[in-house]
Amino acid sequence: MLLARLLPLVFLCASCSGFFSSNVPKSDEAAKSSVYDLSVDDLDGQPESLGLYRGKVLLIVNVASQCGFTPQYEGLQKLDVEFAPKGFHVLGFPCNDFGSQEPGTAPQIRKFCTTEYSVTFPLFAKVKVKQGEGQSPLYKLLSGATGELPGWNFGKYVVGKDGKPRAFFPSTTKPEDPELRAAIEKALEEKS
Repeated sequence: MLLARLLPLVFLCASCSGFFSSNVPKSDEAAKSSVYDLSVDDLDGQPESLGLYRGKVLLIVNVASQCGFTPQYEGLQKLDVEFAPKGFHVLGFPCNDFGSQEPGTAPQIRKFCTTEYSVTFPLFAKVKVKQGEGQSPLYKLLSGATGELPGWNFGKYVVGKDGKPRAFFPSTTKPEDPELRAAIEKALEEKS
């Protein structure tokens, strides 16, 4: 009886899973490119080369302060602290593309992240994740290399030491998920 009640819910969840990511065409150019060749703006609007992270494994996440997935900040911070000694960093890219759930200014974002979740990993200026005019070159590269684009906030890309994306995980994948942790650990074990 319980199974009969849960079965429609299982199918509903399965059909919604695509909501949290979008398939996009892969690009041979993007697959050959390294995120370490790009420059982005930090949260204060100052240009920063991602080359500063060359040789490190990254978890690049589009974040938002007013989202149902916002509590993932806590797990992301824990990942950053745990794996940092091995050459790992979480990089947070605020994004207002999905449900206008990151409406704040840079100082508001910083204050929220530090006071509510004690975030110490780097946060950058807001980016446009969705395809089309104004899409961040970083997200164009990430999606072109993996064929996956976040369909909501807290999409996650694991990037290897060479600056090339290794895996994509949708919003529903929590930072403590064993598959995500395994992808990070595998990337950390790769030779530079």
